[in-house]
Amino acid sequence: MNAQHLTASQIGLLVGYGAAMSIGQLLFKAAAQLGGMEASLHARLAAIIANGYFMTALVLYVGLTVVWVWILTFTPLSYAYPFAALAFAITPLLAAAVFGDPVPFRLMLGCALIVVGIIVIAS
Repeated sequence: MNAQHLTASQIGLLVGYGAAMSIGQLLFKAAAQLGGMEASLHARLAAIIANGYFMTALVLYVGLTVVWVWILTFTPLSYAYPFAALAFAITPLLAAAVFGDPVPFRLMLGCALIVVGIIVIAS
């Protein structure tokens, strides 16, 4: 890799990584919404561990960790890591679509600034 530019395939992998991290966060939110929070701490922990959304998110994150290490075998960390911030831009928008979370203007502006920063890094 040229130290100055990421290839299209690297950018694609890094964007996919950020998007997949966002999906993991949605799975964690879905797990949290299944209830049981009025139960004892032990019962709540047991319910979370038995939760399919939670277990799917854990498996996804383990897989993403392996993918991340693989990406770092051919991409400098200083170029790759800022793409992880895409999850901070994608997750709120997906949470609004899936869970009805609010997306005020300041949040939208912040997400847009993250995306602009990634474009600067990738160009």
